[in-house]
Amino acid sequence: MSALPYAAPAGNVDDIQVSDQYQDMKFRVFEVTLEYLDRRGVTGDTIQHAALLDEIARAISIVLGSRGLALNTPERSQLILDVVNEITGFGPLQPLLDDPGIDDVIVNGPRTIYVERKGELEPVNARFRDMDHLMNVIQRIVAPIGRRIDEANPYVDGRLPDGSRLNVVIPPVALDGPHVSIRKFKAVPFTGEDLVRNGSMTAEGLRYLSGAVRNRRNILISGGTGSGKTTLLNVLSSYVGAKERIVTIEDTAELRLQMAHVVRMETRAATMDGAREITARDLLRNALRMRPDRIILGEVRSHEAIEVLQAMGTGHDGSMATIHANGTSDALERLEMLVGLHGFSSDLRSVRRFIVSAVDIVVQTMRGAGGRRSVSSVVEITGLEGSHYMQREIYRGPEQAERKGAVP
Repeated sequence: MSALPYAAPAGNVDDIQVSDQYQDMKFRVFEVTLEYLDRRGVTGDTIQHAALLDEIARAISIVLGSRGLALNTPERSQLILDVVNEITGFGPLQPLLDDPGIDDVIVNGPRTIYVERKGELEPVNARFRDMDHLMNVIQRIVAPIGRRIDEANPYVDGRLPDGSRLNVVIPPVALDGPHVSIRKFKAVPFTGEDLVRNGSMTAEGLRYLSGAVRNRRNILISGGTGSGKTTLLNVLSSYVGAKERIVTIEDTAELRLQMAHVVRMETRAATMDGAREITARDLLRNALRMRPDRIILGEVRSHEAIEVLQAMGTGHDGSMATIHANGTSDALERLEMLVGLHGFSSDLRSVRRFIVSAVDIVVQTMRGAGGRRSVSSVVEITGLEGSHYMQREIYRGPEQAERKGAVP
């Protein structure tokens, strides 16, 4: 009996996993296992794990015997694990999702997979067999979350059962094949001490922001995509008083508040069966009737800007939200645009007075060299002078301070 004709050296499991011969072997074992389970009337979800391993080992022996091939112990162990992932998990993605050191998983077609570790993207030695294999895994991912993806609905944005954030785009929208992005949900959320320890902010900055939360200041967290806005929002929410009633509103639920009295709500896209869209604005309007002490909005992006500012300015002190912007001044300008576009007022001074009455503090986050996320600036909004915002910078991150020759 000869060894498998791998292009990689025997025993180099990471390399053999991407060879065409290994992929062919894996799928033949997968098919034989499914055929046997089907004859017995069981599925991968119902069979016990130990019994499933026995069936896969049996299938490996059948396939190897029929082809006159042999596997060494590391190869056999890897093949069993890969087939288990094909039957009960998400195929090549499952080991990446199980790895606590990986923050993001990005699939660019069947043969290119990247992961983010410690803020930096790197390719991994894993791939799908072909386009059909990738599409089958995508369907297995989206089915349990009640979403549909096909040519008529070529993209999906949702939350996996473990809280990870999912985005999928397929042809005809994606020109080069299906693309999958998964931002993994951390089992243990970051604390303020973690942010100080990893250099995201100084102890003085954390002391100021935690005090602002306890003193019920309204806080807007601004930053670009992937700059750590939601992580910071999660950390700051941990300083809310244990007896306060909090209502959270998100497009994809990512916040993990540790206090007992929390009401979590999530927006909903319109569905094919006729269920209407439920927007953040709808949920904000409802939240105001729920006797919240504070409202936490995952992101301000549309009509809900008016409602969240009204909530901040009319008795729900200590509310928080995030917004996409490149700086604290840009964040205020974006709020102006959203408020003006949705009919609050055409008078710029009136819009700015509305914003000043609601927002006390703007926190800017950034993603710097090497992918490190940090708090770059904290600004207090103290009023208007004429038609201009009066801003006082309370904190400047170490990287920003070095650029300007100042010390925070």
